Amino acid sequence: MSHLIQIFLPFNVGDARQMIEAVESELLDRFGGVTLNINSPAKGLWDSGAGVERDKIIVVEIMTEELDLGCWHNYRQQLERTFDQDEILIRAAQVSQL
Repeated sequence: MSHLIQIFLPFNVGDARQMIEAVESELLDRFGGVTLNINSPAKGLWDSGAGVERDKIIVVEIMTEELDLGCWHNYRQQLERTFDQDEILIRAAQVSQL
């Protein structure tokens, strides 16, 4: 069973393009393939309690056979520091290739 990993990265911070290119390169080297949904950044909205927060986001996807939760937890923390975010969403789903 394969796993689809999706990483939601903010596009409206600092030098987002350069940071996203570094993520792309790192994941390509590590997993042998990566997909970035960058044609038009998605808009993310959430209620922070103090008002509605807005982000433009890029979704990065990779497929992997192994799912090392500890490794992904550490990578999420690294991305949060890199992108100066309180939280970055990384989610995984089991998938069957058809």
